[in-house]
Amino acid sequence: MKKLRDTLENYVVKAENHWKSLPVERQKFLTKVFFGGYVLITVIVIVNICVTTGQRSNTISINHIDGISKKPTEKGSKHNEIVNSSTKK
Repeated sequence: MKKLRDTLENYVVKAENHWKSLPVERQKFLTKVFFGGYVLITVIVIVNICVTTGQRSNTISINHIDGISKKPTEKGSKHNEIVNSSTKK
């Protein structure tokens, strides 16, 4: 785990040094590009949510949960004996 943390820390230091070595104008441009991409993705997601929820056929069905199996288990079945013996240990 320590090796992974050191590897990540070295990567972050290299990335930070590379960012600081860029000219200020390039940093400003890249910041604007990244922010613009973030805004674009956000707008796309919001529009997608509005379109999918605005459809009239969009319904949620709520049903009762029947359980794991519809067939009730018998009291003396082998499955119950195996489960009970493993949980009592």
